[in-house]
Amino acid sequence: MEVIQAWGLLFILNPCNMEKENETQAFEIVHPNAAGVDVSSEDYFIAVPVDRDEQPVRRFGCFTESLFQIVHWLKKCRITSVAMESTGVYWVQLFMVLQDHGFEVFLVNAQQIKNVSGKKSDVCDCQWIQQLHTCGLLANSYQPDNITKELRTYVRQRKKLTESASKEVLRMQKSMTLMNIKLDRVITDIMGKSGRNIIQAILSGERDPETLVRLIDKRLKASKEDLIKSLEADWRKEHLFTLRQSFEIHEFCQAKIIECDKQIEQVLAIYPRAEILNENSESLNPFKKKQKQKTDFTFNPEKQLKGILGIDVTQIPGFSSVTAITILSETGKDLQDSFPSKKQFLSWLNLVPNNRKTAGKVISSKVKKKKNKTGQSFRLAANALKNSKCPFGDYFRKVKSRDGHGRAIIATANKLAGIYYTLVTTKQEFNMAIYMQSYKINVEKKLVRLSKKIIDLQNQLLYIPDKHGVLTT
Repeated sequence: MEVIQAWGLLFILNPCNMEKENETQAFEIVHPNAAGVDVSSEDYFIAVPVDRDEQPVRRFGCFTESLFQIVHWLKKCRITSVAMESTGVYWVQLFMVLQDHGFEVFLVNAQQIKNVSGKKSDVCDCQWIQQLHTCGLLANSYQPDNITKELRTYVRQRKKLTESASKEVLRMQKSMTLMNIKLDRVITDIMGKSGRNIIQAILSGERDPETLVRLIDKRLKASKEDLIKSLEADWRKEHLFTLRQSFEIHEFCQAKIIECDKQIEQVLAIYPRAEILNENSESLNPFKKKQKQKTDFTFNPEKQLKGILGIDVTQIPGFSSVTAITILSETGKDLQDSFPSKKQFLSWLNLVPNNRKTAGKVISSKVKKKKNKTGQSFRLAANALKNSKCPFGDYFRKVKSRDGHGRAIIATANKLAGIYYTLVTTKQEFNMAIYMQSYKINVEKKLVRLSKKIIDLQNQLLYIPDKHGVLTT
């Protein structure tokens, strides 16, 4: 009771010690002249501040005329900054028109602007985007410059054509299997020189196995008897029809890939050049394979790549010329301007763990399920190292034995992306000797650990009795 009276007296004397004012800190207005856009395939809903127009939320159509009406209305409302969510490809034209007319345009990831449950409508969405953008709570997505966008379009189209051609090869193989042609059992690549000659002869009407075998290259290791057996088939009209169509589509895709290569070569020729610090640098990666791949370009882009980036990035383990140009087409040459730090670059690539903490403990560190074409290129480069004898291949197998194949790809891709960022931003050539030194130190440490383990096992053998119960001396 005395304690309660004492606290009451203290409250009377100094009430500020007992009660704190609940001060609510308001959000700071960062973009006072902001507008929010909700994008769909049919229309645009746009919200501006309520004091700028009698009707602060308006609906516009998707035609070109409507885009310029949007520009006129936003200028009338004194809007300088616009935020929109990236919905499919429907945002592209409005984004470009607004940029051409001098607006600051924020392209926002849809995950960042999820509205409160029960408040989902086009009107509410555009108002919510406008409110978030006014307070500076939205992050702008990365957008490359115009020449990089052009290169990206050609490279992505080439990749689609390559995938389509690969699918047609599988369909050809299926058609031949249904006719019991086992050509894929004796030839590694049915679209190589020998396989292509045989398929063309079959489509021309040849059915004699011995005649078809004469079209095969003499360097093939399979015996003549096995080749003849593999070409004895149950010829079916319907399967010959599907084989012909798949072959023609494959050839069409190959022709279109060559056209894409010409466009890519032209864009690379006009791409801004970087300062090359070392003109006569030789290959510093002894593990780099010199053989040409089927998916390589019909021209040699390595010299142009070095002129654009200032270094030869194809020396990085797992990197081919296709990988290097794909990454260039997605990120551009001025990497540090778009991503000020390596951590931001790796996070954008989605190659870092998404740590979720509760009560000071990490309950999950899975990588987000987010599609990033550049990150996929680094993952493919990492996967190509799974059988490599270089230090990066050893690192891949080490992580794989501990955490599995999927995490090994992520970890190795993270390492390759970090190296790419460092080399491009510092204009330093890749030097495998640096990594070989650290690899040598790790191998020496591993040898010491194994030597100690051998000694321990030998000591254990001394205390294991033989079949007569006698200990080894």
